Amino acid sequence: MPVKTIIDEAVDHMKKAVEHVGQQLGKVRSGRASASMLDNVRVEYYGEPTPVSQIGSVSTPDARTIVIQPWDRSVLGPTEKAILAANLGVTPQNDGQIIRLVVPPLTEERRKDIVKQCKKMAEDGKLAVRNVRRDANEELKKAEKTEHFSEDERKRGEEEIQKHTDKYVKDIDTLVAAKEVEIMEE
Repeated sequence: MPVKTIIDEAVDHMKKAVEHVGQQLGKVRSGRASASMLDNVRVEYYGEPTPVSQIGSVSTPDARTIVIQPWDRSVLGPTEKAILAANLGVTPQNDGQIIRLVVPPLTEERRKDIVKQCKKMAEDGKLAVRNVRRDANEELKKAEKTEHFSEDERKRGEEEIQKHTDKYVKDIDTLVAAKEVEIMEE
């Protein structure tokens, strides 16, 4: 396996680790209303667990409110139950047409706890990136023996993998810093 292929695979895995951290951070509740808060909520719709986004339109008219307008009014009750069961920390208000979720402001202590959770997610992501680096370096060492390329080529490959590792770790730091600012501002 040529050095370039090993590096390309490592970079691909690192990108996926960063994307995963970004997705995880997107699901974390800040003080703002976000449609992504409902990503894991499933509503019983004709006997099938269905994502909220597939039973109606989900919008955020302001920073503290999420509005769900189902296409079929018969699903208002099950949607309300699913939101309560998801334990999101918000109480749905059903007016017979739409469901309104008012996101309460977070306490300072709760904000700090959420920031800690985000930093833990970031550390897990960085660990994943470093594991990819370790695996790629091992792959280079194996390939050096089996493919018979020079030690210099292997070292250049390791240096390039380290550059990518540093870049993606920095990307994760940037993501978590932005999320921390979002959480801590009122």
